[in-house]
Amino acid sequence: MATKAEKLSQIPKAYNPREVEDRIYQFWMERGYFTPRIDPGKKPFVIIMPPPNVTGALHLGHALTAATEDALARWHRMKGEPTLWLPGSDHAGIATQVVVEQDLAREGKSRQDLGREAFVERVWEWVRKYGRTISEQHKRLGTSCDWSRERFTLDEGPSMAVRTTFVNLYKKDLIYQGERIINWCPRCSTALSDLEVVHQEVQGHLYYIRYRLADDPDDHITVATTRPETLLGDTAVAVNPEDQRFNHLAGKDTVLPHLGRRIPIIQDSAVDPAFGTGAVKVTPAHDPADFEIAQRHGLPAITVIDTAAKMTEGAGPRYQGMDYLQCRETILEDLEGDGLLEKVEPYIHSVGHCQRCNTVVEPLISKQWFVKVGPLSEKAAQVVRDGQIKIVPERFTKVYLNWMDNIRDWCVSRQLWWGHRIPVWYCTDCDHMTVSVDEPSRCEGCGSSDITQDPDVLDTWFSSGLWTHSTLGWPEDTADLRYFYPTSVMETGYDILFFWVARMIMMGLENMREPPFDTVYLHGLIRDEGGEKMSKVKGNVLNPLDAIAEYGADALRFALTVGTAPGNDSRLSVSKLQASRNFANKLWNAARYVMSTIDKDSATEWRSPLTIDSPLEDRWIVSRLNRTIGSVQRTMEGFRLGEAQEQIEDFLWGEYCDWYIEMAKIRLREMPDSPSPVPVLVHVLENTLRLLHPFMPFITEEIWQALTARLDSPDGLPDSIMIAPYPEAAKGLYDVQSEEWADLVMGLVRGVRNIRAERKVSPSRRVTALLFDGQDLGSAGRTFLEVLALCSLEVRPSDSPRPEDSLMLVVKNTEAYLPEAGLFDAGAEKERLAKELRNLGGRIQKVKARLESQDFVKKAPPQVVDKERGKLAEWLEQERRLRERVEELG
Repeated sequence: MATKAEKLSQIPKAYNPREVEDRIYQFWMERGYFTPRIDPGKKPFVIIMPPPNVTGALHLGHALTAATEDALARWHRMKGEPTLWLPGSDHAGIATQVVVEQDLAREGKSRQDLGREAFVERVWEWVRKYGRTISEQHKRLGTSCDWSRERFTLDEGPSMAVRTTFVNLYKKDLIYQGERIINWCPRCSTALSDLEVVHQEVQGHLYYIRYRLADDPDDHITVATTRPETLLGDTAVAVNPEDQRFNHLAGKDTVLPHLGRRIPIIQDSAVDPAFGTGAVKVTPAHDPADFEIAQRHGLPAITVIDTAAKMTEGAGPRYQGMDYLQCRETILEDLEGDGLLEKVEPYIHSVGHCQRCNTVVEPLISKQWFVKVGPLSEKAAQVVRDGQIKIVPERFTKVYLNWMDNIRDWCVSRQLWWGHRIPVWYCTDCDHMTVSVDEPSRCEGCGSSDITQDPDVLDTWFSSGLWTHSTLGWPEDTADLRYFYPTSVMETGYDILFFWVARMIMMGLENMREPPFDTVYLHGLIRDEGGEKMSKVKGNVLNPLDAIAEYGADALRFALTVGTAPGNDSRLSVSKLQASRNFANKLWNAARYVMSTIDKDSATEWRSPLTIDSPLEDRWIVSRLNRTIGSVQRTMEGFRLGEAQEQIEDFLWGEYCDWYIEMAKIRLREMPDSPSPVPVLVHVLENTLRLLHPFMPFITEEIWQALTARLDSPDGLPDSIMIAPYPEAAKGLYDVQSEEWADLVMGLVRGVRNIRAERKVSPSRRVTALLFDGQDLGSAGRTFLEVLALCSLEVRPSDSPRPEDSLMLVVKNTEAYLPEAGLFDAGAEKERLAKELRNLGGRIQKVKARLESQDFVKKAPPQVVDKERGKLAEWLEQERRLRERVEELG
């Protein structure tokens, strides 16, 4: 039989994640645990990973998403459900093209130098070389994805899904081509959807410009604008019909400064009388609101700024070719020289910027492809309203529905070369447009072979909107699609609720005729310890790969998710990472101790370690384990994963490690006649490892493997903890008597320890404690108190006289006194008791307020209300006794 020293020598003294994580992940991969089998008799649990950009490297947002989704996937897998967590990556049209163009620029080339076909092949080379970086980095986090089903948005299957969807929507008149005002990024040289424009508050100016009346040059109307350069494209001046200040001018013409063009003064209710002078210039080609006004009044649209943000021929010969900012300065000088610039005021206003490159977006009229989203959004809103899809947290339901009710048509064409090419071909001979899933050889109108494909590609979000079913084989009727669709949970950040989640719901309903998932789980953003948003500029960014290298993947995962709530931003700091690593080390050290206690016979009954005669401390820890399991189960079902982790940590560290293991040590060392605590030590540790596994998979697997290998009867145990059953609360294992006993013992130990600390008693000095026993501790309880609080205990009848000049504490109905005259200071003791009374009074007031609330009494479960009443009675009794002691001390 191995000695304790020999057993410990087989277990590393300290947990080293670097020596464990790669080995364990390879073990999981080789065993195929991540790949589910189709089982028609069971309902699967399915998560489709939000596809990170192929250009990306792992950042904290990815790590949070992965840790959350992996916890859900591992939990459901342990519950016996066929679990698919399907990974993938997004071709990221604009971002990837920009990266490759930057590479070309360093070679002194442009994509135009290469031509479209060669450029696209160059991008594919880049993707083949760097595109798997983020997938490999995800593996370092321990993600249990089914890598055999990994998908890329430009794979043949998803590409077929994109073309099929486009053609189907076109045939239903839900995709159309038209000239409308769109958001244009001069830097990326492409159209953007409304969602890809980030509006930022900018300190600018409001310019007041006089427009002379055509029939009376001595009179004028003053308009206010933030963009004077666009006046060159004005086709009207507008006022509100309710604004009586301008009634006499309605229908008259003004003369456009510098260009001399006559433009009318019109009335439109969209004009805000409170803005500027109440009169505004109308530039239909460069402002969405002006474009709508022009549509209502039949005004022409004149483009004066081109796609490179330079002034066009329509701006007039003086300004043509200027950068728009240069034109602004020039035109202001000209206006001032002509006496037409009335005044300039500082003005803060919202300016649209490209989400990807932060360039100021230019509204332009352009011929683009649009999705008519009204019919799609109505259905997508209804499935949320009627509960077919649940959004967690619930408050985002209102946000989602509000956006759906006010949605605008979606511009889906992008002027890029990298992406899903729009499946439309134009005939040179007859101008017919052929829309086809497969590439045609001839025009379907006239049969001519002289056809050219549309040069644009589709918005990246169009293909990722199909992600829940294109990854499973749609439009083909595959076994995966039949079994794994609809998916279970769509977990992602609340910041892409509209970009992605809403579009997946619309596309899923359109293509599959049923919602793509049951639940939308939204997590928050990660901020630094001060609550600031992380950014490289601020220097407060934490690199997750560096954190893994220093603290381990488990510590990073736990730090990112413990204590978090759905939809709420969370804070991450070095101290939180250190605390999570300390928790991992605490677990490791506890497991080393437990494994050192196992011998041939001691752990044979570890699965069911309790008997009728089991000691109170054994009954207590098993009862607390059972309560923790039940509570964790409920919080997980409610998607409160951060709360579940807190409960596991509180139990494992605060009860099992700090109390039960210490009690077990005393029994093994000083109570030879007591039943062995080893079966209970093993039972609780093994169950808690399974409880914790979804959140800290590496260390729990390493310990579980080592623990179960030391058991003499491991029959029926699987080869890995990740396929072991998740613990379930057992009925009848809540032991109120043992819990009350343990509360008393722990309360007395804490109380004596606190007094020793306050009085600065030497850690090695034993003190005397007089116990007026209101509740029998039993011999074991008294032993634990003496050893854990380092005191010599005298138990006296509850009706005995209390000693004078003693330090007092009250726990439940039991009083304890420390009559150490040399340590006693009556003034200090009164001060301590007064402090304790104040703290107790605060707790009493909170409970009273809760019980006085009719809402609480009516809505809370009866057992919860009874528990609060019990607390109040107990604390009131403690308060009475403490006050009596204060009076005794004068």
